[in-house]
Amino acid sequence: MNTRRVSRDGIAVLRRLREPAPPRPEQCGFCGRDLPVGHRHLVDVEERALACTCTACGLLFQRPGAAGGRFRTVPDRYLLDPDGELDERAWSVLGIPVGTAFLFRNAVLDRLLAFYPGPAGATESEVDDQAWERALGASRLAAALEPDVEALLLRRTDRNVACFLVPIDVCYELVGRLRRCWHGFDGGAEARAELDAFFERLAARARPLRAEVTA
Repeated sequence: MNTRRVSRDGIAVLRRLREPAPPRPEQCGFCGRDLPVGHRHLVDVEERALACTCTACGLLFQRPGAAGGRFRTVPDRYLLDPDGELDERAWSVLGIPVGTAFLFRNAVLDRLLAFYPGPAGATESEVDDQAWERALGASRLAAALEPDVEALLLRRTDRNVACFLVPIDVCYELVGRLRRCWHGFDGGAEARAELDAFFERLAARARPLRAEVTA
């Protein structure tokens, strides 16, 4: 009985066939160029969706009125207000039923919206104008907020209510991270650890609002 010996090259080929193909890089939704990790995004304000973009296309849509105003480039600023911390009263007025939420204004709908991360993604609810004014009317972060492309990202803990002004795509990044590690009713230890690490990175990156205003 003859036996066949597989060459080393043949074994290497078989191994490569078993390995998953490397993921293709994301591409710009407008020019098709391959994008690096950490690329910019645009907001399609009509579809309420994010689109990946290269630097050149992102700069193009920063021009006022580009594409009839349908697409807006997501800014890259992270702000906090050391003198404008929120308290339990503001949290209660907003009626947020969970410990983490992000809020922004949708210009097309002319509505203030709140989203709560959870195991199924993000749950949406409207924010009453009067509640927003009572809770955030004196907030300089809320006054600086750009509609559609920026959000106030809030987290309530036993110590305080943390509030950051962030690019809107950062909020959806957090939603995806929590969805992957969520367990049980409240997310579990893994989700809490993810939240802790995420907000620590935000605190390290955010600039005080006064520095942004005077820069």
